[in-house]
Amino acid sequence: MEEVAADASQLLKNITEEEKEKLKSITVEKDIDLEFDLGNLIATDSNLLDSQAFKQNSEDYIKKLTRDNTQLLFNEIWKLPVERVQEAIVAKLPDCTTVLPREKKIPKPKPLTKWQQYAQLKGIQNRKRGAMVWDETAKDWKPRFGYKRANDESKEWVLEVPSNADPYEDQFEKRSKAKKERVAKNELQRLRNIAKRTGRPMPGAGAVTGKKQSTKELESQFHVAKRSTASLGRFEDKIKNEKPQRNMGKKRKFDPVVGSLETEKSRQLKILSQLTSNQPKLNKEKAANKIIHEENKSRESDKPKGQRKGGKNQRGNKKFNKRTGGKPKTVKT
Repeated sequence: MEEVAADASQLLKNITEEEKEKLKSITVEKDIDLEFDLGNLIATDSNLLDSQAFKQNSEDYIKKLTRDNTQLLFNEIWKLPVERVQEAIVAKLPDCTTVLPREKKIPKPKPLTKWQQYAQLKGIQNRKRGAMVWDETAKDWKPRFGYKRANDESKEWVLEVPSNADPYEDQFEKRSKAKKERVAKNELQRLRNIAKRTGRPMPGAGAVTGKKQSTKELESQFHVAKRSTASLGRFEDKIKNEKPQRNMGKKRKFDPVVGSLETEKSRQLKILSQLTSNQPKLNKEKAANKIIHEENKSRESDKPKGQRKGGKNQRGNKKFNKRTGGKPKTVKT
């Protein structure tokens, strides 16, 4: 019985010591209390450093100091109101007290578009429309836009000709053309809104920018707009007297990734020799032409005035000899 009592007292003593150690592990004593900014999770320690302990073992000292300050920060966090979100406990952080500098400037509010200004003036509110619409013909709900949409006008096989329209006019082509014009108008308005917001001239619109564009610029913009479709303009109709655009751009050529070792070695040595050589590259053909030009110029300057190139003798005499300056040939005996 005495042995059992001794074991129980020893066990109780061990449990008490463990509890004290746990309590000691979360208790940190500081001469000066830390300043906390829980909104930014910042703890500022203004206590003096122990220079002697730092010199003896700087790494252990920094680890111990970091651990103590982190423990104090977590102690303050646990004092905040908490709530359970699913299986996690979340603390509600207060507002920040430390003003941190921004990396970039505060973005300016975007200017309103013309439609937004008009809607704000008239009190129009945007309402989100449903994705499905009732189709009277099919008597079923169908998507508002896209594939198999409701009330699809393109599926109609006959159209009524208005009373004030030409009876021989193609109404299908007229409707298709009107739709293309609406799409182009919306795109132009979108570009104008972007140009107004950014303060830059709208690309490809000489009337808007106030700059008269050349024929080459207009032609390049036309071809760019034509190739901006999903098929790169393959199925676009050609206009009258349209010329095919050439030299759309040079294709970049890259060396093969996998090649022979000797080829790669010679290429790298060639690049290295070009970098290390300080001598400029000599164009032999250009240098030879320059020397010939200077010799001809000096030879012309040595001739008398009347016999120079373009003189009276050359104009009057059709069979002018350039080598002798118009003089007859003499043979030495």
